[in-house]
Amino acid sequence: MAQPLELRARALHSLLDTDPAVKTAGVAALVAAHRAGDWSVAAEAVLAAPDGIPGRPARPELVPPRLVGRRSMASVEGRAMLIHALAHIEFNAVNLALDALWRFPGMPRDYYTDWLRVAGEEALHFNMLCAHLATLGHAYGDFPGHDSLWEMVEKTRGDVLARMALVPRTLEARGLDAIPPLRAKLAQAGDQEAAAILDVLLADEVGHVEIGNRWYLHLCGLRGLEPVSTYAELTVRYGAPVLKGPFNLEARRQAGFSEAELARFG
Repeated sequence: MAQPLELRARALHSLLDTDPAVKTAGVAALVAAHRAGDWSVAAEAVLAAPDGIPGRPARPELVPPRLVGRRSMASVEGRAMLIHALAHIEFNAVNLALDALWRFPGMPRDYYTDWLRVAGEEALHFNMLCAHLATLGHAYGDFPGHDSLWEMVEKTRGDVLARMALVPRTLEARGLDAIPPLRAKLAQAGDQEAAAILDVLLADEVGHVEIGNRWYLHLCGLRGLEPVSTYAELTVRYGAPVLKGPFNLEARRQAGFSEAELARFG
């Protein structure tokens, strides 16, 4: 009889996969095993970090954000560049969810299943965007990408509190602000299929940011820390980007940001 899949070790295995198709298929298999009840979680296990994290393909070429290129909606090529940029973000989001799942021992069981859910949904997003990119005559890797999201994952690898504060509730939360205007541009350009994909992304990202907020508050409570002032201190300590508006306050509210935090966003 086959042994149940252990979530954290399997997440690390998928994180190391360099082929996006293999990685997303592995995540889907792990999600399916979870739904079937064929899983376990070794919450207290301390797993060694092997070389090669994260696993990713040779392309796209990683360049500074300013060199990624402009994404005009006036041409198919410009829309393809935008869809590619979004796919790259989602691929990195799969990796960061897997990293949050395997890296941090000693968390409650629900923490690990929450991040499995995020990994599964981000993998679906990536595949949806790649399928649409193919209709525009391109594939993932055809354009350069940047590594800003993963850089903060690396910075926060030593502290789950910092990770929850500065990745899901800072960098991923920027998607809540950015997606609506991007959706409007794509719809105006006549790409209704891409606009519909962004509707899915926004709805799911609210849930992903909520997971980050919930576990951040949980950890602040365990450590006896005041959440708002602690967040401000962490942003300075880890060099997080300064957030600039406009902000999607309603989506942020749905994702669990407090009214005190929302007041700071204006």
